[in-house]
Amino acid sequence: MEIRGKVHEIGAVQQVTETFKKRDLIVAYAENPQFVEYIRFEATQDRVSIFDNLAVGDEVEVSFNLRGRPWTNPQGVTTYFNSLVAWRVTKLANTAASAPSYADNIPAPVDISNSGADDDDLPF
Repeated sequence: MEIRGKVHEIGAVQQVTETFKKRDLIVAYAENPQFVEYIRFEATQDRVSIFDNLAVGDEVEVSFNLRGRPWTNPQGVTTYFNSLVAWRVTKLANTAASAPSYADNIPAPVDISNSGADDDDLPF
């Protein structure tokens, strides 16, 4: 699978265990510029370096695999987790001169945690 967007954040390499490391990449995906999605991709092990040549604001295409797994807690309740595991990131050529990019005017994330309980005008 592939997706195009703008680099929003690049995480540091996390050494989870002695033999396992990972790194996150947050991409602003604006299929509809009014409702920007911030999508977290992860790279693991020797692939953590694929984010090294990126900078915040770069237009990229991320190739990734969708992975999912169950986890059962000690009380017997099963929860399911999904991961977007990046295996290639390609910087896109600067096409701003030829065509406007949908991600150029991405608004900053809005904190809705303090909104009133009576606010029913959510878009979903």
